[in-house]
Amino acid sequence: MSKVISVNMTDNSEQFKAAAKEQINAWLEAIGEDAAGTAADFAPVDTGRLKGSISSAVIEEEQAVYIGTNVEYAPYQEFGTSKGVVGKHFIQFGCTAHQTEYKALLEEYLKD
Repeated sequence: MSKVISVNMTDNSEQFKAAAKEQINAWLEAIGEDAAGTAADFAPVDTGRLKGSISSAVIEEEQAVYIGTNVEYAPYQEFGTSKGVVGKHFIQFGCTAHQTEYKALLEEYLKD
């Protein structure tokens, strides 16, 4: 006697891609906020304008997060000048200080 086995397959690849993209964007948002906060913590402070202006923005189409500020003198504080201002590299530090944690956090987001 032979048995007939019926197998139905469903292609969920589009739902998987959409869910993965959503989780990656949520991860980018989380690490962007953390990096911007770290950069603000290390920003030079005179009036607090620079520190208070540091933010992050996720560009979903690029799957990227950008950390920065619109304060006109920020590049001089970040990189220094030829006239004696020493670069503080606060944005660079904000973006790199927690790299190991960011990798582990991505694993957590993708488990969901």
